[in-house]
Amino acid sequence: MSKIPRHVSIIMDGNGRWARQRGLERLEGHKAGVESVRAATEFAAENGIGFLSLFAFSEENWMRPESEIMGLMELMVGAIIGETSTLMENNIIFKVIGDKSRLSAGLNEKIDEIERKSSVNTGLTMIIFLSYSGKWDILQAAVKYAEMVKSGELSLDEPVSSDFFASLLSTAGIPDPDLLIRTSGEQRISNYMLWQSAYTEFYFTDVLWPDFRKNDFRMALETYSARERRYGKTRDQINNSI
Repeated sequence: MSKIPRHVSIIMDGNGRWARQRGLERLEGHKAGVESVRAATEFAAENGIGFLSLFAFSEENWMRPESEIMGLMELMVGAIIGETSTLMENNIIFKVIGDKSRLSAGLNEKIDEIERKSSVNTGLTMIIFLSYSGKWDILQAAVKYAEMVKSGELSLDEPVSSDFFASLLSTAGIPDPDLLIRTSGEQRISNYMLWQSAYTEFYFTDVLWPDFRKNDFRMALETYSARERRYGKTRDQINNSI
């Protein structure tokens, strides 16, 4: 791995299929996926990755059966509480991004608590995308811009740069992902970080998320390391700039 990405994001897919293959309830697949989160976090910290983001629950997931949603929320609260000491011991900064207004008061309280505690850390930044969608993110940024114009803070005559608009997104201050991994064989980004992934490298694997371990992560990084990122430039331009 000659090139280590600064920010790796993972769409954690396949929990339901993993459970179904074993004759288990879907929630058992989500529980098994917690160990994969732990393994991915350890690998990222061990290999100098600065930001690890995980797509845990999309805005569209609210359409799932209520029993599954309630079980997932309870699982998330328990995981946050259970991993707090580990995050602190390993100098990990913890953040949650998404439409938190749809989360329960209890879950928001736990999120706020660990975000506050871990803010003093200086190591890997771990980001959980929860109740999130790329379209929602762009829309809420546009609403922020409209409110700034309405209040007189900005003028419609002022040009809007892409950097300024990015500062209104929920990921402001976080670098765009260099590598996006999706497990379970699906090859789409499912309304995830639409703006931020404009020049992201994609890696798709058939491995179901509960089976994803450090060796699978390493294979993704080795593939990424072999790629040439041009950002619209020619190979000659890239070589001349080195």
